[in-house]
Amino acid sequence: MARPSKSVVVLQEEQRSHRTKAELQRRSEAEQELMTGKKLSERREVKENPVAHREFQRVNRLLSTIGKNDALYEPIINRYCMLQAECADFENKRELFCANLEGLMDEENMEAAARYRLQAQMQKSILDVDKQIQAKRRMMFDIEKECAMTISAAARSIPKKADAKENPLIAALRNGTDC
Repeated sequence: MARPSKSVVVLQEEQRSHRTKAELQRRSEAEQELMTGKKLSERREVKENPVAHREFQRVNRLLSTIGKNDALYEPIINRYCMLQAECADFENKRELFCANLEGLMDEENMEAAARYRLQAQMQKSILDVDKQIQAKRRMMFDIEKECAMTISAAARSIPKKADAKENPLIAALRNGTDC
């Protein structure tokens, strides 16, 4: 798999690019065309959820740092933050089920058959919650990959070379005009 092109900012910081000023100018213009110029905004449901809100602020700061804090990524980032909050909620539920299961194992006042039935049901509930957590994590991973691929795809879509200027002599010969 080919490595994505470096952005103009990275090339200028490295100060060792083989690209001409015209190529760098064209790449810079192409990068700017890929951005909407609007900042990410947090959706209401993300603001109201403390876990999602913290995650949005974290991701927003990171995207701002790399210059990718653009409204184009807004739905993806908001969805990612909500999934992060839902995953945390399911993890808390799993911990609660595990604590209840341990308490049930220590219960001596209950008939053994009834206790085993309840333990089996609680273990099934724990496994169901684990499946939900794994599904949420898989969705988050897919979003992370897609977001990274989208950003790198944006960098790859920038032309590596400036538009070639036609030699004036060849143009004159082609047009049949005298020099």
